[in-house]
Amino acid sequence: MRETRARDDQGLRTAIERSGYYPALVADAVESALGNEPATAFVVHHEAAFDPGMEVRRHATVLVLSPTRLLFCHTDEHPPSELVPQAHCSTTTEGVRLERVGSVTVTRIVAAPENYRPGMPPAEVELTVRWGGASRIDLEPNSCGDENCDADHGYSGIVAGDDLFLRVSEAADGAEAVSQVLAFAAALSAATTG
Repeated sequence: MRETRARDDQGLRTAIERSGYYPALVADAVESALGNEPATAFVVHHEAAFDPGMEVRRHATVLVLSPTRLLFCHTDEHPPSELVPQAHCSTTTEGVRLERVGSVTVTRIVAAPENYRPGMPPAEVELTVRWGGASRIDLEPNSCGDENCDADHGYSGIVAGDDLFLRVSEAADGAEAVSQVLAFAAALSAATTG
């Protein structure tokens, strides 16, 4: 059992290091949350996003499947602020027992579907995992539609699950990333059906 764990962890650590996104920090958080369990499947996704000020913000998501849990680790970098005067990172991990996973949804986006042949990889994959861990309430002032009305109409809003959504594409992330997410989704689906 120890040898299997070392092999699995080495592959996971190598993938984290290959991503190049604060690998020591990310690996430490993942390994700490994983504890003594072996990693049976994993995905490491490093992505850049643009905030409204057109600054590049990088973040990494690591998903790890163990025999008993789905581990989710997300690391974001933040610009200096009044509270923290230097750039910094936040790393959050969450472990979800497999029996709590409610659904695993995989959306495959295929270009030129008329040319599709069985086994061809999709151009993009979206993975959504729901476990009902946390919810977010987005409220906004309600109105009656009369722009001259100044009455208080209360609030309206939605409650959204704050679970997991991951999107990868061949164009942005490479064919290997698409295949890896599909393999991880298959492993997670198999682990949660038993």
